Formats: sequence, C-alpha cells, structure tokens
Amino acid sequence: MKVPVIGESIAEVTLSQWLKENGEYVALDEPICEFESDKATLEFPAEASGKLIYVAAEGDDLEIGALVAKIDTSVQAENGASAPAPAPEKEAPKEEAAAPSSPAPTAEKTYASGTPSPAAAKILKENDIAPAAVSGTGRDGRITKNDAVQAAANKPATADPAPGIGAPAPTPPSPAVAFSRNETRKKMSRMRRTIATRLVQAKNETAMLTTFNEVDLKAVMALRKKYQEKFVEKYGIKLGFMSLFAKACAKVLIEMPDVNAFIDGNEVVYHDYADISIAISTDNGLVVPPVHNVESLNFAEVEYKIKELAGKARNGKLTLEEMQGGTFTITNGGIFGSLNSTPIINRPQSAILGMHGIQNRPVAIDGEVVIRPMMYLALSYDHRIIDGKTSVTFLVKVKELLEDPVKLLLDL
Repeated sequence: MKVPVIGESIAEVTLSQWLKENGEYVALDEPICEFESDKATLEFPAEASGKLIYVAAEGDDLEIGALVAKIDTSVQAENGASAPAPAPEKEAPKEEAAAPSSPAPTAEKTYASGTPSPAAAKILKENDIAPAAVSGTGRDGRITKNDAVQAAANKPATADPAPGIGAPAPTPPSPAVAFSRNETRKKMSRMRRTIATRLVQAKNETAMLTTFNEVDLKAVMALRKKYQEKFVEKYGIKLGFMSLFAKACAKVLIEMPDVNAFIDGNEVVYHDYADISIAISTDNGLVVPPVHNVESLNFAEVEYKIKELAGKARNGKLTLEEMQGGTFTITNGGIFGSLNSTPIINRPQSAILGMHGIQNRPVAIDGEVVIRPMMYLALSYDHRIIDGKTSVTFLVKVKELLEDPVKLLLDL
C-alpha cells in the first residue's frame, strides 16, 4: 500500500498515527492509519483484507507513492472458513500437548515476538519498563496494550527496594524540584511546519503594513440584544459578532476591489465575490477555511457556515476542498483576550482584518465623556497592491457600518 495522490499541491504527507496494530488482521476499506497533509488529516483505508505489515513508522514524512505498509492476503480472519491457519484451531489432546517432542507455539520466533504495539510501547516507556521484561500474549508473541497495562500494574510490587538497601530512602518533595533543567524535543507536526513556512513567506515576500482603528459596538450589541430571541426562534442559531463583521467586510470588499484582489506574477487578480476565510484555532494549529459568497448570504447563512466549518476543523474533518480559496481573512484574537495585534496576511490574499477584545472604555462623544464597548480593529495589508489611503478608507467604512448597522441591513 502506497501513499495515494491527495491533491495537486500536496507532494508529501506525514504518517501521524497507526489505527491498526502491526500484524493485525484488517478488512478491505478498513482505516489503517492517518496521514497529515499541509491542510488536513486524512484516513488511509486498507486496499485488501489480510495481515497488516508495517513498513513506515509514525512520524515519518512520506512522498506521494511511497510505501506505507503491506497486506498479506494469504492470512484470513480468525473465523474465516478458508483460513490456512498457522496452527490448528482444534485443541490438542493433553498428552500430546505435554509431550516433549511437540514444540510450544512460542518457540518459533517472528518479527513480532517481544515487540510492543504502539500503544503498548507508550505505556512501557512511561513506566520505565523494558519490553524484554514483558511476556507478549498477542499473535506471534507480540506485546499488546493489555500486557503493558498488566506489567505496569505489577511493577510496584516487584520493584520496591527497602529503605537503606541498594537505594536511598524516598524523600519528600522540596522547593528544589521547581528548578528542573530538563529539555524535551518533539517533532513539529506537518500542519505546524506548513504554517511556519507560510508565515515566513508572508513576511518576506509581501510589503506588509498594518493600520488601526477602533469601533464603538454599542449599536451592534443593542441590535443583538433586541432581536436575538426572535433570530434564534426563526433560524435556530444565535446572531454572533462574526457574521456582522463578515457581512460588513464583504460589502466594503465589493466596493473596494483592490483589498479583495491578489498579485499573481505581474498581474492583479480581481474578484466580483467575497470569499472570507475565518481563522479557527484547533489543537493542531490555525486553519482558515473560507465562507464563499458572503456578500450574497444572509446573516443566518453565514452563522451556519461558520459553525459548520469550526466543528469540522476542531474534529479534524475539514476536506481539502473546504480549505481552498478565500479572498480576504478575518481573525478574532479577542476570544483569547487579545487587546491589539498585527495579524499576518494569509497568502496569496492581500489583506486580513484582526478583531480584538471588547472593553468598556471612556470615549468623548458630542463633547461628553461616556463609557462605550470599544474594540480595536487592525488591518494588515500588502502595500504593493493596497495604498495607505485605500487601507485606511476600508477600515473606516467597516467601522461606520458596524457603528450604524441599519446601513448594513438596508445596504446603504
């Protein structure tokens, strides 16, 4: 079994996890491992039924077409009628089993003998137990997860030296424990490596600048408070800040095509639609799947799509098609407590809007100091295609729509 062609832009994947143990019987189309590509995690199904034989290891970087595993199709399931089983299933007579002339099945050594499964190896390592000290009960003497758990459970009873004999007596924890100087190395995931590479490219290959403004969200919060209950009753989903920001950005992007464009060689590619990528934080890193044609969707449709993409992203179910595209990006560092930042452009796009935390701050309005829910906005942009005037005007237009959302609703 070899790494299949996954997408036009993907030349290499990482074997992130085996789902079946080495030597285990697998059925046709049963997932045997997971590949991590630049954009998503994919399951790799068995191409035949039989005994799985590892070739690659977890964490290996594999090119498209590289050998991953082999399947011995001569081995059938244990309950298969046509199975040429290595040993008869019928129990041998006691006298014959006890005869010295009959060698025990464990006498024949194979590649699996005394080798722990990935799960068992992890347990043994955590408990500082050598595989040689564990008797494997799996096929061909393989050490199973249950064997490792049993060995870990029995360890205290057999490895408890008496105080003063062969080992120093245990001492209570002391403040010195806090001054550990241990170091741990862990290979970066493929997604994290890809994110790192693209962020450096964005810094090195664009003339990136950031402009700032702030928005008074009193009107938006009043709108949500007044109509939230009816909105949920009609659409079954809450009206969030992200759909309001996305719709405001989409409207201005159509009005200001330079911010919605990108550079391709010596040409500028313009779009008559706004596909807005929404930054979503996952355990594996940040992903930015786009919501297509935001300018044509209503608020509920935008909320549904964002919720769907966020759920798939956090469960590792985003497809490569769902990750592609996007003409502009919105990221919300405010959900983590960020007050201000300079977001990095999501190439090949030319601009990204950074939302931040909402704070009640004193501001001067009509000659009076009042307390308002304020948010700082940041627009990072590629100065090669977007001028300073354009970037500032874009941010001001978005600010005006959010401070008077009736304009957004009436398309004014």
